[in-house]
Amino acid sequence: MEILEKIKVISKNPYQYATDLKQAADKPVVGNFCSYTPEELIYAAGGVPFRLFGTQEDIVLADAHLQSYCCSLVRGGLEDALRGRLKFLAGAVFPHTCDSIQRLSDIWRLNAGLDFHLDVVLPVKLDTESARTYMIDVLRDFKTDLETVLGVFVSDDRLWQAIRFYNRLRRVLADIYDLRAKDPDVLSAQDLFHVVRASMIMDRDAFLPMAMELKDALAEKVKPVTENTGKRILLSGGICNHPDIYGILEASGGEVVWDDLCTGTRYFEGFIDENNENDETADPVAAIARRYMSRVVCPAKHLGTTARGENLLQLVKAHDVAGVVFLFLKFCDPHGFDYPYLKKYLDDAGVPSLLMEVEAQLPSEGQLKTRFETFMDMI
Repeated sequence: MEILEKIKVISKNPYQYATDLKQAADKPVVGNFCSYTPEELIYAAGGVPFRLFGTQEDIVLADAHLQSYCCSLVRGGLEDALRGRLKFLAGAVFPHTCDSIQRLSDIWRLNAGLDFHLDVVLPVKLDTESARTYMIDVLRDFKTDLETVLGVFVSDDRLWQAIRFYNRLRRVLADIYDLRAKDPDVLSAQDLFHVVRASMIMDRDAFLPMAMELKDALAEKVKPVTENTGKRILLSGGICNHPDIYGILEASGGEVVWDDLCTGTRYFEGFIDENNENDETADPVAAIARRYMSRVVCPAKHLGTTARGENLLQLVKAHDVAGVVFLFLKFCDPHGFDYPYLKKYLDDAGVPSLLMEVEAQLPSEGQLKTRFETFMDMI
């Protein structure tokens, strides 16, 4: 499909795309590392949220600022900033999640050389009324900060427009996932990776019509009963910056039909309530806050002691998953601490799982294929 090829070109060359966008459009590109970044507010302020995935290059300069046991996302992102590869960014936003991202924020502020730097200190515990009040206050402060650094005024009408837009965007991505889960033959898992990646880096006004065109094309191809014989796999973890993993899994007899990744479904899961838009007293910031309070949490947030385990099992059952592959960045403490409890949930339900820890550079294809083939044989 021609539209898919256009999306893949952008996904594979994000920095070139952002550089061209900076030159062609009057839209500031705003970097971020986390799916908790309040993108609706950046979009409403006229910016383009741009997800940073680390680097594919050797990490050298960042090691002067960060310990070697920081994850490759943190070290790689700083490396690209120090080497001047991120000059297309007008600024960066740091929602405080894990300890490494919080410390990266301090180092970035002093060394990245961007026009602005904003911290968004979101609550960690999300299941109390006081946390909801605090979340709303933080988002209001972030809106004010954006207005200051970008020189704009963000009205409530503009925020409601952004809310409607992002609901459409998330719905299209969810529809594409659903179509592929029904019939994995309509789109390879690697191509789906590029679609989601593009949704995090492109000018969203340009991406949405492309995603809608792709969804319509896939809907015409999907079969009522899939002929795909691969064992249905769910990926769970944080960031995935390795499209090759999907191809190696497919070559080993698996088929990734769903994921629980912050660069996957956790990015677009959950919609914002639009029902009160016409109420003059309705607060769009509060509506946005409710989505970030109630969406499926990552292990850096708390929404009850069983929320993530229950969600993972629900996904396994809903999508007829045969096994789960945990894909973690090495030295990612939140996911590392989360793993034993999630594995027990799966073990108790009789669902096989495999833990893979990766860095910026993957192990050899042969080594990965051996591990994946062994896991497929166990299922």
